[in-house]
Amino acid sequence: MAKKLLGNSVVQYLIGRAIGGYMLLVGATTRWTRVNREAVEPFWRPDGGKLIGCIWHGRFALVHKMWSFKRGVPKAKMLISQSREGGIVAHTSRTVGAEVIRGSAAKGEKRKGGVEAMRAMARHIDGGGVICMTPDGPRGPRMRVKRGPIQLAKLAGAPLLAVTWATSNRIVFHKSWDRFILPLPFGRGALVWGDPIPPPPMDASDEQIEAARLRLENEMNRIAAEADRIAGVAPILPAEPPAAALAAEESLAK
Repeated sequence: MAKKLLGNSVVQYLIGRAIGGYMLLVGATTRWTRVNREAVEPFWRPDGGKLIGCIWHGRFALVHKMWSFKRGVPKAKMLISQSREGGIVAHTSRTVGAEVIRGSAAKGEKRKGGVEAMRAMARHIDGGGVICMTPDGPRGPRMRVKRGPIQLAKLAGAPLLAVTWATSNRIVFHKSWDRFILPLPFGRGALVWGDPIPPPPMDASDEQIEAARLRLENEMNRIAAEADRIAGVAPILPAEPPAAALAAEESLAK
């Protein structure tokens, strides 16, 4: 019954709008410390250039605080899965000012719009827009970058920018795969931007793709730890890396 209810478009709209309104409230009532915002400000100009923003799935709630939605700033679009929950998140994203592109990787033989979404994102970037992704979504492992953002960066010729936030008032869902963080209002927090990471060349080898993936992952985890430290909360740690990623990392280290 609950699943059927969550699949209803009207219910998704109402829940998404309510969550979006709450996130705007939290963002407005938190006392923020901003770190390295100068890294993103050039991209807020109308001619700022291409960009792919990356935030961990568990910190998606306040991603709107990492971008400017003022008039003249390039439009940001979020990549959202085609699940029922994704429908709610899509309405939440629109409430805070961002448009969405729906799609995720195929599961077995079931296509979920991943290829179409990749093309739509590349077109949006080519048209002067910005894309935001959760490189460990939609199912993890937690805080481990998949190759999708790297492939998109190569295809679109767009740099990757790690972004994150942390708040002193929060609830962490420790039983969720992503350790989802629900921020609470009236606390202190940190907004942290990484430095832009250049895209791999169009003729990049597997080793170059893996090196870029690992660089993004390390940067995202570095700034996540920094944000947690500034907010005065316990850090959220990454899941153990998959065996394939460990082997690739050891190969790069040789």
